[in-house]
Amino acid sequence: KAKEISVLCDAQVSLVIFSSLGKMFEYCSPSTSLSKMLEKYQQNSGKKLWDAKHE
Repeated sequence: KAKEISVLCDAQVSLVIFSSLGKMFEYCSPSTSLSKMLEKYQQNSGKKLWDAKHE
């Protein structure tokens, strides 16, 4: 569904899901990366997700 949304809405989509058993599932639009999406979120929301010194 995330891929469909990215195509239908011409949007960049990033999604991380953890199952009840702890298994991780991840999707990110081909035109971007998770780190770029998180950086964009941080810039637009003003919320600091991590400290740059830990990169």
